[in-house]
Amino acid sequence: MVESKFYNSKQNNNSTNNIKKYIKKFVTKVLITIIITLILLITFKTNEEFKEQFNKYIYNTSLPFTNFKEIYDTYFLGTKDKKDTKEVFDETLTYSNASIYEDGVKLSVTKNYLVKSIDSGIVVFIGEKDKYGKTVIVQQMNGIDVFYGNINSNVNMYDYVEKGSLIGEVIDTNLYLAFQKEGKFVDYKEYLK
Repeated sequence: MVESKFYNSKQNNNSTNNIKKYIKKFVTKVLITIIITLILLITFKTNEEFKEQFNKYIYNTSLPFTNFKEIYDTYFLGTKDKKDTKEVFDETLTYSNASIYEDGVKLSVTKNYLVKSIDSGIVVFIGEKDKYGKTVIVQQMNGIDVFYGNINSNVNMYDYVEKGSLIGEVIDTNLYLAFQKEGKFVDYKEYLK
């Protein structure tokens, strides 16, 4: 009986110690976060160069959502190396004419042409873009943002789209494509092979 009381009191002490350790870790993390936040706020308030660089990075570049997905797939799902994606459409991008348009290319396609995703990625924009009309932007896993212009979309914001899956349908007979990497438009010819 005495041994049982001793064992129970020892278990209670261990659980109390564990709770104290968790609370101590939590409070430490909160304090570190507060300190880092205060340092950043003071630096942001007093240093104009830091403020300009911060604003340039946050407001002028797009967040690489695909990097987050890659990290998530690797560490939480363990699927980074699995190549089990299959194209929904088994056809290549077909068009009768290609001409330079704004920062990308204008492709002449058939009426009601179904636009497929050039590569896997995350939808980061759906809406109107000047000179492109209704536009869907997909941030591909390779870091390229693809603008699909002049289409009625079949996707939602932050949808993950596989290579070859349906993005939308062309509004008339023109499809506008533009390719952007790290905020700068790049030559479309490399991506329309």
